[in-house]
Amino acid sequence: MSDDVSKYSERYLKETVESLSGGYIVEGMQKIVPVLKKVRETGGTVFFFGNGGSASTASHMAVDISKCTIKEPLKRFRCISLPDALPTILAWANDASYADVFSEQLKNMGRPGDVAIGISGSGNSPNVLKALEEARRLKITTVGLIGMGGGKMKDLCDIKVIVPSHDMQHIEDVHLLIGHLLTAYLRDSK
Repeated sequence: MSDDVSKYSERYLKETVESLSGGYIVEGMQKIVPVLKKVRETGGTVFFFGNGGSASTASHMAVDISKCTIKEPLKRFRCISLPDALPTILAWANDASYADVFSEQLKNMGRPGDVAIGISGSGNSPNVLKALEEARRLKITTVGLIGMGGGKMKDLCDIKVIVPSHDMQHIEDVHLLIGHLLTAYLRDSK
């Protein structure tokens, strides 16, 4: 049993490391960081959204970036995780459609100059796609953390980071790492 766990763990970690290679994370950071620094300075809002594990990543990123990057004399980030508004989500899902749960929230709160960060392992989640479409209509910069080749989502994002994997766990591992990397950089940079 122990040997089986060791082999599985070693294989999983090897595959995760392989999904990190290629320089795409550094390239994504070079594009995302200036956008986030600008929205911080202008007092805009960063909206995060996704489903399932990506919803958890959205919450995690919103907390980390809004709390862990506080550094005088810089302004604080204004971050909202749309999946955290459970009563609002249930109202839209019940009265309209689950595809509307994020886009309708953006209609209420989004403003030109804000940033919308959609997170989807497949790149094909209807509610994430609809929210990105709404964000573009509102002149909000769209950022996508995606996997599996990017799906339909890649065409809706001004900036996209596509994890080169078709394994949801590895994709989500990398999305979390990107969130931590963004937070650390925004905390430690001038």
